Amino acid sequence: MKINIIGAGISGLTAGCYLQMNGFETEIFEKHSIPGGLCTSWKKGDYTFDGCVHWILGSDKGSSFYKMWTEILDMKKLSFHNHDIRLQIDLKNNVNRYGQKTFYLYTNIDQLQKYLVDLSPEDKKPIDKIIKSMRIMQKFDLPPVMDDLPPLQSMLRGIKMLRYLEFLYWFLRLKNETNFTFAKKLKNPFLRESFEMLYDGNEVSMFVLTMPLSVFDRKSAGYPIGGSFSFAKKIEESYLKLGGKIHYNTPVKKINTENGAAKSLLVRNNKVHEADVILSATDWHFTAFDALEGKYIDDKMQKLKDLKNLEVFYSVIQFSFGIAADLKDIAHFSRFPLEQPLVSPDGTSYERMEVHVYNYDPTFAPEGKTSVVVSYYTKNADYWIELRKNDRTSYREKKKEFSDKVIDLLDKRLGGIKDKLEVADMATPATFHRYTNNWKGSTQGWLPSANMLAPSPVKYTFPGLKNFYFSSHWNQPGGGLPIAIKTGRDVAKIICKENKVPFRTFRQKD
Repeated sequence: MKINIIGAGISGLTAGCYLQMNGFETEIFEKHSIPGGLCTSWKKGDYTFDGCVHWILGSDKGSSFYKMWTEILDMKKLSFHNHDIRLQIDLKNNVNRYGQKTFYLYTNIDQLQKYLVDLSPEDKKPIDKIIKSMRIMQKFDLPPVMDDLPPLQSMLRGIKMLRYLEFLYWFLRLKNETNFTFAKKLKNPFLRESFEMLYDGNEVSMFVLTMPLSVFDRKSAGYPIGGSFSFAKKIEESYLKLGGKIHYNTPVKKINTENGAAKSLLVRNNKVHEADVILSATDWHFTAFDALEGKYIDDKMQKLKDLKNLEVFYSVIQFSFGIAADLKDIAHFSRFPLEQPLVSPDGTSYERMEVHVYNYDPTFAPEGKTSVVVSYYTKNADYWIELRKNDRTSYREKKKEFSDKVIDLLDKRLGGIKDKLEVADMATPATFHRYTNNWKGSTQGWLPSANMLAPSPVKYTFPGLKNFYFSSHWNQPGGGLPIAIKTGRDVAKIICKENKVPFRTFRQKD
């Protein structure tokens, strides 16, 4: 059976790997010249800048995602860096009992608990509760990887699943907890402000915090040395070794259908590539409303387009700098308040700054030098996308104007780096949209916020369309690499089941 896949991002590559393992013939059609989609990094001069990965969920044993990664990668051949401190936040309004304004989010749970209780003994009860939730998560395989099993084994696995009742109990207790609601339970002003600012003043489910920390503690959420593109390239290598084919610089214009069934892909230069099955592993909005011309949607999907169900994850304005200094004593990831609000050309006002210093990845800059990234998140991506489309000169001017302001702020923060600045680069939502086609330049699909576990109306199949499947980070709020690999794996299992092919996997080795 022939399957054409749209998109060589992580979901498309992953689905391709699993489908090749199970005897299907697949070809991937990718608009860009490289694999990875949003999982990417790029070079400018002697510096590499990363646009995606801060950590990989499942970088080592201790997470079920590790099992999935090992099915398509030899994880032992990758090098990972595990941070002792996930994030450093400078507060604006409060100091701790030691007169310090900086909050540290430790990745070791014992250390984090000791730190929090030391800062606020009066908040020991809510602190212990949230720490306990992390420890309970560590007792379970989340999410459990459920392979197709013979009946007896399935029964035994079902009995073991009863153990998850303990997790379910704690999950139900915490499912409506956010960083804001948790902060309100704290008596200490410093800790209260710290939790309110965990996500730069946004309200997000505490599950987004507790689940990763439970894995950080096990050293199974490391950063891959070499960055996002290097990681994506490894998956591409696995796919090609399995016999898959990739057509780069080949954007899909349309999914051709006939009698309610997907038949072929119309690509650049009006070439047609037929297949038995079409799998779209790219942007949901492009797929539903452009490639399929809005013919195979339901009311829920239409409401998504109108943003009545879920919010789109923020887009990013990323400033990347190559600095001729090692910056080894600077925090690798920090946020801090600005003396005066910084107003973006798109109208967004920022009161804080986020700086990511890649002083832990020796492949990103020559010895003694450092790649530094400043990120600002915006919900007004359309401003940048339309400006670049309609007025390229003004677009470049606005970029320069904003970049100069950020360089001045970074110069103050890092103690004078202007004379050491060798490379400057700026990516806007228009950049992310142009290279990945992701709707509104979104970097992770749907925003999890307080509705972390709200199901996405974007399913693995579209209503009324046969021989078609969809798989990407749009299938579940939160998105990111874990969702991309899981959806790629899940859709391959669905295709196998519907074609009566026993789903099988095996670890990839070079």
